[in-house]
Amino acid sequence: MSTATETHYRSCHLCEAICGIAIETEGDRIVKIRGDKDDPFSRGHICPKATAIQDLHEDPDRLQHPVKRVGDDWQQISWDEAFDLVAEKLMAVQEQHGRNAVGFFAGNPSVHNYGTLTHGGLLRKAVGTANHFSATSLDQLPHQLVGHLLYGHQFLLPVPDIDHTNFMLILGANPLMSNGSMMTVPDVKNRLKAIEARGGKFVVIDPRRTETAAIASDHHFIRPGTDAFFLMAMINTLFDEGLVRLNHLEAVIEGVDAVREAVTPFTPEMAAAQTGIDARTIRSLARTLSETDGAVVYGRMGVSTQAFGALCQWAIQTLNILAGNMDVRGGQIACTPAFGNVTPGLPGAGYFATKHSRVSGLPIFSGEFPASAMAEEILTPGDGQIKALVTIAGNPAISAPNGGEVQAALESLDFMVSIDLYINETTRHADVILPPTSPLEHDNYDISFNRLAVRNITRYNAPVFDAPEGTKHDWEIMTGLAAAIAKRKGEDFKAMPAPHQLLDQGIQHGPYGKASGHDLALDMEKLKQHPHGIDLGPLVPGGFADRLSAPIRLDQEIMLADLKRLQAAANEMAEGELLLIGRRHVRSNNSWMHNSPRLVKGPPRWHLLMHPDDMAARGLDDGATVKITSRVGTVETVASASDEMMPGVISLPHGWGHQQKGVKLAVASEQAGVNCNELTDNKLIDSLSGNAALNGVPVRVSAA
Repeated sequence: MSTATETHYRSCHLCEAICGIAIETEGDRIVKIRGDKDDPFSRGHICPKATAIQDLHEDPDRLQHPVKRVGDDWQQISWDEAFDLVAEKLMAVQEQHGRNAVGFFAGNPSVHNYGTLTHGGLLRKAVGTANHFSATSLDQLPHQLVGHLLYGHQFLLPVPDIDHTNFMLILGANPLMSNGSMMTVPDVKNRLKAIEARGGKFVVIDPRRTETAAIASDHHFIRPGTDAFFLMAMINTLFDEGLVRLNHLEAVIEGVDAVREAVTPFTPEMAAAQTGIDARTIRSLARTLSETDGAVVYGRMGVSTQAFGALCQWAIQTLNILAGNMDVRGGQIACTPAFGNVTPGLPGAGYFATKHSRVSGLPIFSGEFPASAMAEEILTPGDGQIKALVTIAGNPAISAPNGGEVQAALESLDFMVSIDLYINETTRHADVILPPTSPLEHDNYDISFNRLAVRNITRYNAPVFDAPEGTKHDWEIMTGLAAAIAKRKGEDFKAMPAPHQLLDQGIQHGPYGKASGHDLALDMEKLKQHPHGIDLGPLVPGGFADRLSAPIRLDQEIMLADLKRLQAAANEMAEGELLLIGRRHVRSNNSWMHNSPRLVKGPPRWHLLMHPDDMAARGLDDGATVKITSRVGTVETVASASDEMMPGVISLPHGWGHQQKGVKLAVASEQAGVNCNELTDNKLIDSLSGNAALNGVPVRVSAA
């Protein structure tokens, strides 16, 4: 093997920002990872996660060959044996209990690897079950549902034109820690500061004075779960003060009068009583939103994963439209990606509530039932009970609500197979684990995140290292499993082309493609000639109407009906209760970053944050070990006094709790954090969409 020093350019795959990185290698050894200053999008910026790619690649805990459970131990097996065993077991379950007795769960890392996106459907089709779940309904489901309802496609999701905006209102989001979410925006801190540098401002609405709020022009505390009242009062003010301006989209917008009537009860005074934000501030923000050229509202996890998540995301889109900030420079604009550009007729538009889950009757969205229903679908006897599970890069034992029930459900399965790199809190329950190659051993293209980027860009990421002999890429695993299942069923099997071949065809026929006649004439070979990526230009306003398959109907029946549920919602809390919210950190991403020595070093980031007054009221000292109890569980952790918390609200970060028997994550297992999803409640959901309500969970805190 050559030991020459080489520099490889690609995007970081560990979060949505897809920052450009330069990886220096000597043979099969990583020497250094730094930001790629020639990347036209990230401009050399990276966060601590980028250098941790080396930890992931070199992690001795990372599996590289299939293993099967033998008692409490794991035994390495061949790929052929693994595929045959999995096919045999899955088919046996279906033969005994019916085809829907097998379930699927796909985790967040799936969208960071294009092989999973291109070939996941091949395996799902081979199995033929209707029981699918994913991290979507623990996260961004309200965004996709609203995109489907308003704009005709779940992936037609306009993003803030942050590089040109003059006023940005941020709700329930902390982009300095998340690096942007449902908004691909590297170097977000400098992009936010640039708003103020050009005379604008950005305001944060959040129950915690987050890292983003700390540098904002202004910050307002809001009681968790009441954002919908705030947003409805903003819409009410636009109508009440004659601030609605539909501009060039007026001809394709319907239902305005119905929305006006529906929000009439939601006055700023009513919202003030619910949210804690005074009526004068609400009116002022609504005026600024309408009167500023280039303004935008953006909301993320805090408004998505709550009891009114879908209503909040509908209200955000409605606000941007009514205030004249949709499809305008500095407002909210749809990206034009090189691959997967959404135009009328593009497959995968989505569908909603055509079926409902067996036990709790939760609605399906685009082929998936809400993840909050998965455990009960496994544990509840009857026709259609899930007896076997396939997990793909997912860790629902840590990421799904009511973690105790999820663990019990996984333990009860007749068979479980996991496509995963690690033996973690979920895969420890598996019978077979099929590990794909390291992310640096396969190519990649950021299909999902280019669709959400604040600038139109494209980049093909070539592999840094050759895949070791005897390993398989994720798409090869899915192909092998699907072929083995088809053989056992006696069905013909047709393999799909490799991901890079599908990508080449999509790029060539995309808006900048060779087959489309664009001057850039993009194809795979041209992408390979530009390892730093290709800048396709800023977001382009003015063409959104042409992307629609039908007029924008603001008066969505299910949304207006949900306003009645909102109006009836009471904010009365039992004596002594607090509201639990999550917390992001730039050195973490859900549950899959804690085995990196680089990322877990330094002061602990897993502790509970609690306002000093709330601690004093319970006789707690800073640094005390406390017991937190919800309807579904109890955890003990260390509490830190912090005036960045709104009184009555506590914050515990997501993704910790790795000290369980059988977990083989040496570094993560040494960390003292607890699983906050042992407190979140699988019955506390957004009843409209079925999305999990991971924020605003009623809890009690006492000395341990």
